[in-house]
Amino acid sequence: MLDLHSKKIVGYNFARQMTVELVTQALDNAIQNQDPNEGVILHTDLGTQYTSEAFQKQLKQHGFIQSFSRKGCPYDNACMESFHATLKKEEVYRNRYLDFETAKVALFTYIESWYNRKRIHGAINYLTPDEEETLCRAA
Repeated sequence: MLDLHSKKIVGYNFARQMTVELVTQALDNAIQNQDPNEGVILHTDLGTQYTSEAFQKQLKQHGFIQSFSRKGCPYDNACMESFHATLKKEEVYRNRYLDFETAKVALFTYIESWYNRKRIHGAINYLTPDEEETLCRAA
């Protein structure tokens, strides 16, 4: 899950398959990390995981508003698609992982040690996502 303002990855989870449990745990991760207020808009595609009863219940429980991409229109979720492309170019395609657990650790390290803390973004005045978030929280 990506904060559109800071470009920070605020919630994620890793699994071999895209399941309802995967996305509900990623949302739990984002909630624990960010402690958001009610009224947060969460944008997703129309995948069955995001339209599931369990995910909808979780959103309602926290007072979140869900926004959906139009069917067959990846441009509606361009920021997340861009992050996935960056992740693949900068991490996944450059490495060979011995097994799933090794890949999981590498992806965690990429997100937490590099992407959020050291990788600058032109869209946020060449700050890192963590720096941008810190500035916003201090304002």
